[in-house]
Amino acid sequence: MSVIIYLAVVVLMFASMWVIFEKAGLAGWKAIIPIYNTYCLCKITWGNGWIFLAFIVPIVNIVVAIMTMYKLAKVFGKGVGFCIGLIFLSVVFYPLLAFSDSQYMGPDKKIA
Repeated sequence: MSVIIYLAVVVLMFASMWVIFEKAGLAGWKAIIPIYNTYCLCKITWGNGWIFLAFIVPIVNIVVAIMTMYKLAKVFGKGVGFCIGLIFLSVVFYPLLAFSDSQYMGPDKKIA
């Protein structure tokens, strides 16, 4: 039974990332390629995909992951509370971001 629940969560997360990537103007299939999806996520949030190399460095990767979640919330017009949700409850907040009417604004937009 737990395997079925695990697979359902994995499918939900892949589907959510697929939709988020499409909202950001990237092909959805890029969300299912393991390392390439991190590169694309950094491209969506930072505007520069090469930031993903920081994920290789221990301890730095934790800081960069938190900053990336903050920037992901920001580029979709969400606030700090949504960022905290993305960090601690990704299974809930990724689908909320994907399947809501949130619009991608790009990493260069200044949001108050």
